[in-house]
Amino acid sequence: MRTATTIEASGLGSWRQQADFVAEAEKLGLDICWVAEAWGSDAPSALGYYAARTERMLLGSGVMQVGTRTPVSLAQTAITLSNLSQGRFLLGLGPSGPQVMEGLHGVPFARPLARVRETVEIVRQVIGGGKIDHSGDEYRIPLPGGDAVPMKLSMRAEHPVPVYLAALSPAMLRLTGEVADGWLGTSFVPEGAADAYFAPLDEGLARGGRARADLDVCQGAEVAFAPDEEALGAMVVGRKKELAFSLGGMGSASTNFYNRAYSRQGWADVAAEVRERWQAGDRDGAAALVTDDMVLATTLIGTESMVRERLRVWRDAGVDTVRLYPAGADLAARLDTLGRAIELVHEAGERA
Repeated sequence: MRTATTIEASGLGSWRQQADFVAEAEKLGLDICWVAEAWGSDAPSALGYYAARTERMLLGSGVMQVGTRTPVSLAQTAITLSNLSQGRFLLGLGPSGPQVMEGLHGVPFARPLARVRETVEIVRQVIGGGKIDHSGDEYRIPLPGGDAVPMKLSMRAEHPVPVYLAALSPAMLRLTGEVADGWLGTSFVPEGAADAYFAPLDEGLARGGRARADLDVCQGAEVAFAPDEEALGAMVVGRKKELAFSLGGMGSASTNFYNRAYSRQGWADVAAEVRERWQAGDRDGAAALVTDDMVLATTLIGTESMVRERLRVWRDAGVDTVRLYPAGADLAARLDTLGRAIELVHEAGERA
């Protein structure tokens, strides 16, 4: 298995400290660093800087929201970052959700599946180097009704640009299996992943005439090491408020893909009640409903032996790349956690 992490460039309270984390992570042997966008800093600006600070590690947008930039603009960004980094760039795209798309960007969230499909088609057409000509329901290039004719970029892609899709819903998972080079997943419970995630992924792979080996399954979770059971209990309690936010506060009043993902993996009743209490303003009550099992099943939190065993379960479930979110009070602590986790991932891969 490969190792990865996801960061937000403006995280850690210091731009320089985050850049130092990326550079040191490469020295620890990390394979991929994904840079998130969400509603904070943009990803491409930081990725260009990190490309200059690193030499070996792959760098990816994890993710850029489809619809906030034109497909050709996404392709231009991808080619530029790929060429600058000498082929180390991975293009991670995602549909986001109605709160970010409509509440922050003022872009309708309607028809995300069609928008993502057509965006991938156009991006690959641009990367292929030919004239851009697309007539779809979401995008029409050139825009009809005028004098414009198809164009191609004045630069070319010097390296392949793998496309990863962030997906949680069955429909988006099927599309991921059909057209993407990799899947960026979250809220992952390996024991329930066959039905919740891999069944729709495999449907899409079959539709695209592909096999599981053609898709990089990149799954992420927080990693933290507890010295003993007492410390582990405190960690789990601390994580419950964060999970309650994902279940109750992410997305809009009507759409929460994280809540739906947990519901499909056996926690429908709990997830619904957590959301109801969170939306009503009872944050502590929502967190109190989150069970220890919900935290431990979807994270890599535990004693070192627990994390080691959990990584074997992830490997056997079909995970190719483990995306690690290392816990730690400061930069040194986060790097220490990351280094220990990378060693365990490599150990799990060697024993496959």
